[in-house]
Amino acid sequence: MSDSAVRIEQSPKWVRGILGGRTVVDSRSVKLVWTHPYYPAWYVPKGDVVDPSLPTMTIDELADHVSVDWAAVDHWFEEDVEVFVHPRDPYKRIDALPSSRHLRVTIDGAVVADSDRPTIVYETMLRPRYYLPVTDVRLDLLVPSETTSGCPYKGFAQYWSAVIDEVEHPDVAWSYRTPLPESERIAGLICFYDERVEVEVDGERTEPRGTG
Repeated sequence: MSDSAVRIEQSPKWVRGILGGRTVVDSRSVKLVWTHPYYPAWYVPKGDVVDPSLPTMTIDELADHVSVDWAAVDHWFEEDVEVFVHPRDPYKRIDALPSSRHLRVTIDGAVVADSDRPTIVYETMLRPRYYLPVTDVRLDLLVPSETTSGCPYKGFAQYWSAVIDEVEHPDVAWSYRTPLPESERIAGLICFYDERVEVEVDGERTEPRGTG
């Protein structure tokens, strides 16, 4: 999709927004609108926004619909399931598959993880990520970080930095302690950024990449 392209589809899902315990958005006629290729926005009929003080956005293609600022609402739901971070793309899928590939992670020559029981996460449009059991990771080389991140498909992650020979390597690994149901296989496992450390899979180094 080009940066200027706008794609619009009808969603079959019931969407609600809750603010201060009140339902402020309630729509069974939601449009999915992609203005970029990463994920859609929800556009609802103007009459489905119960609180008119909410900040909204409009587009020329849907003059009678608005998109409510995600952060202006406490909780969002598709049917009765809460959605986090941003609307989920119905065309994206996550497969978390247990594997017997051999994974080796090194930082500045120090082995920080060695495992033959990774869980590999295959996510639409992204390269695989390798999640490792805690017992296969040198936890004595990791220190907890204050960094967190959120994913609408996996949940909320906590990060670690590595300290090798008194040199800190910030935020090189993360874990989802309580992932969302569709990603429950990675609960408590640790994943390393292969763009920040050296990761070997079955003896071959993975190519560096951008974060994602």
